[in-house]
Amino acid sequence: MSSADSGWRMPAEWEPHEATWIAWPHNLSEFPDKFEPIPWAFGEIVRALAPAEKVRICVSSSRHESKARRILSRIGVTGAELHRIPTNRVWARDFGPIFVRNAATARLAVAGFRFNAWAIYRRYGRDAQAARKISAAAGCQYMPVHWNGSHVVLEGGSIDVNGRGSILTTEECLLDQQVQVRNPGLKRKDLQAILGSSLGAPNVLWLGRGLAGDDTHGHVDDLCRFINPETVVLCREKNPGDVNYTALEENRERLEGYRLENDARVQVVFLPMPRPLFMDGQRLPASYANFYISNTVVIVPTFNDPSDRTALGILGELFPGRAVVGIHCVDLVWGLGALHCLTQQQPAAGSA
Repeated sequence: MSSADSGWRMPAEWEPHEATWIAWPHNLSEFPDKFEPIPWAFGEIVRALAPAEKVRICVSSSRHESKARRILSRIGVTGAELHRIPTNRVWARDFGPIFVRNAATARLAVAGFRFNAWAIYRRYGRDAQAARKISAAAGCQYMPVHWNGSHVVLEGGSIDVNGRGSILTTEECLLDQQVQVRNPGLKRKDLQAILGSSLGAPNVLWLGRGLAGDDTHGHVDDLCRFINPETVVLCREKNPGDVNYTALEENRERLEGYRLENDARVQVVFLPMPRPLFMDGQRLPASYANFYISNTVVIVPTFNDPSDRTALGILGELFPGRAVVGIHCVDLVWGLGALHCLTQQQPAAGSA
């Protein structure tokens, strides 16, 4: 596929949605010894989003579906759509479809990237097929993205767009050729061409490293997000002794020098970092930047931390037309992700 030639672009997350897709939890190994509260946390996510838009949930079996329906019923959620689309894990942002819209016809399609479990995990065959199946359920054409004959690997959490031609990502994730290699041999210029042609975003804003504890090796949705066409929020660590301090300061310096697709400077608003969270001695990638923007609500991770209120206040000012709702994520982040990682938006058709 080629967005540059055919007019396809990835809409920004704040543009109108038809639905939000999630995958209901069932894999106990994703949340070792803490799985019991996880389905209830998903129920709270659905409860927050359901008044804003349709919530479409992937379930792996009839038994799995029954469990999901029981929890949703008990907390008073109605109207969610359950689809029999098996998954290995819950991280729909990464294995789910990346929807694009045609500027001329306003038709939706899916930029079909390959998923390889962040180039680190085994047993991801169901996740690898989920984007095609969700595309079919949504009635959208799946258009595979290839480069020199190879199916390109890309996860939704590794990018963030402003819908106008600019895209955020990290070198640690997309350019790595040693640790978690998504696309062997692909260089910076190749990836810039791919992001421009497949997502309509040729202006790539390269950040450096992601957060400590992030098993994705540098996903941008844990540290920096567009909140309007010219403004990003960026996590900032105040403690110079913290492992994230240097990387976040380097990313700040980069952003201050970047220009958007219209040659405007990037406006940067800082989000605090919560105090470090650990489980069994492992640093967890807790971040307020892992929020999700729905039609009328922004759901934001909270961590029983003094900075929760500060982060919610900042985002409340940045999204005056939406309710900003905190969702407790201390249990969820033990799975090494949070709210944005769990959700994938299906844009509304009909508006180019």
